[in-house]
Amino acid sequence: MDFYSTIEKARKTGKIEKGINEVTKAVERGTAKLVVYAKDVEPKEIIQHIPAICKEKGIQCEEVDSKAKLGVAVGISVGCSSVAVLDLGEAKIDKKK
Repeated sequence: MDFYSTIEKARKTGKIEKGINEVTKAVERGTAKLVVYAKDVEPKEIIQHIPAICKEKGIQCEEVDSKAKLGVAVGISVGCSSVAVLDLGEAKIDKKK
């Protein structure tokens, strides 16, 4: 599944939060429907807690290749470490089996 296009559509028709601090808050509050983080974030410690807290809260968490592409998907001109989708709008996601 192309999570970049899902995030871009959610940004345009729904609601997202971007950046590790906002994503962490959204997960802890239970308002995130989907979390996507970039695997090329350095240092890794910045994002290493995300999969664990998503699992604890039952929130789908996905890894993508590039923080630069994630930045483009959220509409900023710099890289983005992580994104939480709060409202999908017209976007669709596949639930993990």
